[in-house]
Amino acid sequence: MCGRAISFGPFRFLAEQRLLLEGDKPVRLGSRAFDILAALIERAGEVVDKQELIARTWPQTFVEEANLKIQVSALRRALGDGQGDNRYVITIPGRGYNFVAPLRHEEPAEAVLLPAVTRAATGMHNLPLAMTRMIGREEAVAVLVSRLSRQRLVTIVGPGGVGKTTVALAVAERMIADHEHGVWLIDLAPLGDPRLVPSAVATVLGLEVRTENALPGLVDGLRDKRMLLLLDNCEHVIDAAASLAAAVLSGVLGVNILATSREPLGVAGEREHRLGPLASPLNSSGLTAAEAAVFPAVQLFVERVTAVVEDFALTDANAPMVVEICRRLDGLPLAIEFAAPRVEVLGVEGLAAGLDHSLPLLTARRRLAMPRHRTMQAVVDWSYGLLSEDEQRFFRALGAFAGGFAVEAAAVVAIDAVDTSCAAINLLADLVAKSLVVADVSGAQPRFRLLDTTRAYVIGRLDESGERDQIARRHAEYYRHLFERADGETVTRPADEWLADYAREIDNLRAALDWAFLPGGDGSIVVALTAAAVPLWLRLSLLDECRSRVKQALGALGAGGIRDPRNEMRLSVALGASSSEATEMGAAFTKALEIAETLGDVSYQLRALQGLQFFHAANGRYRVALPFAQKFHDLAMAESDPSVRLAGECMIGAIKHTLGDQISARLHLERVLTHYAAGNHAGKAIRLEDFFRFGIEVQMSARVFLARVLWLQGFSDQASSAAETSLGEANGHDYSMCYALAFAACPIALWVGNIAAAAHYAGMLLSYSRRHGSPLWAASGSRFHKIVALKRGVLETKSPLTPSDPDEIVKPSSSFQFLTGLSELAEALAHTGRIAEGLALLEAEIMRSETSWLTPELLRIKGELLLLQAAPGAAPAAEHCFRQALNWARRQGALSWELRAATSLARLLRDRSRSAEAVEALRQVYDRFTEGFDTSDHVLAKQLLDEVGEP
Repeated sequence: MCGRAISFGPFRFLAEQRLLLEGDKPVRLGSRAFDILAALIERAGEVVDKQELIARTWPQTFVEEANLKIQVSALRRALGDGQGDNRYVITIPGRGYNFVAPLRHEEPAEAVLLPAVTRAATGMHNLPLAMTRMIGREEAVAVLVSRLSRQRLVTIVGPGGVGKTTVALAVAERMIADHEHGVWLIDLAPLGDPRLVPSAVATVLGLEVRTENALPGLVDGLRDKRMLLLLDNCEHVIDAAASLAAAVLSGVLGVNILATSREPLGVAGEREHRLGPLASPLNSSGLTAAEAAVFPAVQLFVERVTAVVEDFALTDANAPMVVEICRRLDGLPLAIEFAAPRVEVLGVEGLAAGLDHSLPLLTARRRLAMPRHRTMQAVVDWSYGLLSEDEQRFFRALGAFAGGFAVEAAAVVAIDAVDTSCAAINLLADLVAKSLVVADVSGAQPRFRLLDTTRAYVIGRLDESGERDQIARRHAEYYRHLFERADGETVTRPADEWLADYAREIDNLRAALDWAFLPGGDGSIVVALTAAAVPLWLRLSLLDECRSRVKQALGALGAGGIRDPRNEMRLSVALGASSSEATEMGAAFTKALEIAETLGDVSYQLRALQGLQFFHAANGRYRVALPFAQKFHDLAMAESDPSVRLAGECMIGAIKHTLGDQISARLHLERVLTHYAAGNHAGKAIRLEDFFRFGIEVQMSARVFLARVLWLQGFSDQASSAAETSLGEANGHDYSMCYALAFAACPIALWVGNIAAAAHYAGMLLSYSRRHGSPLWAASGSRFHKIVALKRGVLETKSPLTPSDPDEIVKPSSSFQFLTGLSELAEALAHTGRIAEGLALLEAEIMRSETSWLTPELLRIKGELLLLQAAPGAAPAAEHCFRQALNWARRQGALSWELRAATSLARLLRDRSRSAEAVEALRQVYDRFTEGFDTSDHVLAKQLLDEVGEP
């Protein structure tokens, strides 16, 4: 097309930019529909054969003709084909399609500059392609856009079928350019449990929220965002949606909310917009076609009829009947959508007669419902009655699906056969044409869904038919097989690709498990499906949901007498990985290891060993953790997978570090990083594979612990650099960022005396830990924040450190007990005059801890606090502590601890008039350093040496 723009009607087609404009607004078309339009325009005025279109749109792929029918239908609706006198694409029965509109060709120069709104439409969002054109709602959309620019919460309220979602999507699309961090649709219709509302929002936004009460973590993750959230279909989870909206409005400044519901949310600051039906003439008699065509309800009816009856036209003869149909349907867009396609079979007169007969009978059954709701239900009922028996059976079976579904899923669940995709796509194409099923044609393969009004209706029909359990079983079995396939692909497919395929099935997973857990469900499906779905929950950071479902499945194993050791093993590992309760975690990994060893399953032995090593080390039992780490290492070294061997090296390096063997630790950790530096491992897919199998990304974990080792060995500059590199390797992933911040960036910044950096990293850790929703990381972040405040003198010296704050005093059963800054906190407290509190924390740590990497520092700080207490005999006791600290530091090769201990000892000796001993004790340590001379420890040591002078 030589780069020229081609115009027809109100549209401009730019082939090279793959862009269709209506005026200056982009028309969002799926890639298939765009290819079809391009092919038809190239041969405008000619019949393009169906097979030719299929070959061009789906090259080298076999697809059923019904796929083409669905795409052409979507194209026609996007163009408004049939509205007014506009005709673009007509069907030539038995042959193909013809583009019949006149074309105007523009010069290339005229097509170069695109309007700003076009460029803005490419911003961040997840809004679906509009499958139908919006008619009669322009004024409402403009009003809502204006309101949302001034108010933070606007709720579109109206009965089912009035078009709330259509209007909301149009508003959201127009506001993409106004929100730096995007516009995001969260469809709440599939949710059966109101508690999942915050998790649903977090999942759409890609935020990791892992606590049972996900709302605070979600709010924290939104704090620095400027975005619009579209909460669609709030009515059945109204209280949860209202709580979420209230929390966001009060806790986040830059996030606005547009909601749709059959009732207001009732939140302070909410602006309600009542959406009424489309305007229809009050009286149908005597109206001409031109007069009737002014009304939006009539325009919608005509466009929808034209989509299936191409030669239909609004005439003076049929206008009164069309008007009467629209009035009888209360101007409800969805009711008109359902009714209009029936003109193909019944004609306008037959449709009007059918409504005259059916609506009074059908609405009489539901006298308690609101009038417009009765109309909507009646139209769905009537449309259902016009389907053939096979179509009815297929249609009601679709009620088993929550959210969307693919053709293959519909074939298996609704037809009970894996080789009937052809029949399924044809049935779906017919139901789409009748507006009973919605097709999303934006992807490589079409995806289908029922509107919530329609799904509620067909579920009722499914119950009446007595088929619900049978269909629900097929649905659950299909998704069991699907997630078993997904489980097998977790380590072979790129993570983004894997998530794109399976994350969208989360609502179907929940629906399948809800049925399987019922008294009449199937315990074997519960167990198998839950075990297979664990990777999805973990990838989506839905840890509480994972833990809850896993515990139910383990209960089903016990209660049902089901013997399934392999799935019990998998479920036990999942419980350990998703639990923040130490007792539960330890028991789960222990059980998993027992079964894995019995089955000879090395992969799950490794996962259980990793979990047990973490469980014991996290509670300060380093020597108990060592055998688990060693066994992991030994098993890993026998594996051919280099990722496993590297994980083994990293684990041994980390545990050696905690035990105080810094030389051995460094050898293991540098071996891991050398392998990565050689380019033998690269890419995000490997990183996330590591995270799933080993609980953390191996390269980043090795860097974190190497940074700690380097600082202990006296290489503070290299340590700071490694800590910063580990943050880059964490790549913004919440769990990994918490890990790198808590174990490297925060403590090392404190150790080198960079309080500004420590404050920055502590703030980051608090933010990421709240988003991640983990009490383990939140406790660590809060402690570092407290240390920074104490060192800056921000907290009053009389401010209590009370156990009532769970982020301040860490419960042994649910948090890390090592590497959390307790020694720094004890020292900081003492130097603000709270010596007793500091000493109590320190003594508790010494009593609880084994001899470890921290032993020299604990002994040194104890000596310092004894001196501050100034009790009788404090000086000799302190000197003993300092000399013990020096000995332990030398044995461990921890030069930085040695410098601190030597400085404390030298200061004491100076104060006791033993200057020569002081200089000797400090000089022999200070002179062994080669870097880090601007750190606080070095500056303090140099000042002390200068004060004491040479002997």
